[in-house]
Amino acid sequence: MLELGRGALDKMTARIDAPVQYAFRLDGQQVPVNPLIGKTLRLEYLGEIRCTHCGRKTRKSFSQGYCYPCFTRLPQCDSCIVSPEKCHHELGTCRDPEWGESFCMTDHVVYLANSSGVKVGITRATQLPTRWLDQGASQALPILRVATRQQSGLVEDLLRSQVADRTNWRALLKGDAAPVDLRAVREGVLDACADGLRALQQRFGLQAIQPLDGAEVVEIRYPVTVYPQKIVSLDLEKTPVVEGTLMGIKGQYLILDTGVINIRKFTAYQTAVSCKLQAAS
Repeated sequence: MLELGRGALDKMTARIDAPVQYAFRLDGQQVPVNPLIGKTLRLEYLGEIRCTHCGRKTRKSFSQGYCYPCFTRLPQCDSCIVSPEKCHHELGTCRDPEWGESFCMTDHVVYLANSSGVKVGITRATQLPTRWLDQGASQALPILRVATRQQSGLVEDLLRSQVADRTNWRALLKGDAAPVDLRAVREGVLDACADGLRALQQRFGLQAIQPLDGAEVVEIRYPVTVYPQKIVSLDLEKTPVVEGTLMGIKGQYLILDTGVINIRKFTAYQTAVSCKLQAAS
């Protein structure tokens, strides 16, 4: 085995291309992953987790990479990050108002994506298309631009009455979802929610929630040679050494012939990455 790098895992970088190009991040070092497809890959958990914010050693990772004190204190770990409609910035109770201004009080995009089926989602405007790549979407379409994170959460809450807001990760890793006419889905969803959207525009102002009528559907292809017939989830906590032939990458998942592993789940885990350079037989 040749060691390619070691350090604290972070979510893989993903760059849209045909197919998507991935790289491991280990303490700032980047290791391209696409060239490893077809080779034997080993991830070895070195038994230590260090908080991505303060560097403190922690026995358990909270909210993907934080120690417990940071998890209870930092604004990026607050419950409103997962449920933006619960934003309490205007009440003066934000954990860090300046952080909230820069992260939450900025343009967000409400989108439709086809990963394990059509879903609605939200993200900061600056995070496209990264958000779609992290979710393993094979198609995506921005449908609304919204002035703040809270408002995008309220819109998502409204639209989820018509379309799901979650991805079935097992279905995602069994193959690409059947193509869907996302423009037609957009029209149906927006028509069904027209009254609710008008009410939100009256509440926040007409310019706060704007349709993106000219947006084009983005088609995304992932570097996967073979999808597994049966999904076996690999866990560095339970099995500190994960090894197998890399068959592909989708979302933040490595697809090995021995199972699948969500790299983002193990953010801050000190890990060594190795591979056999010769092609697997």
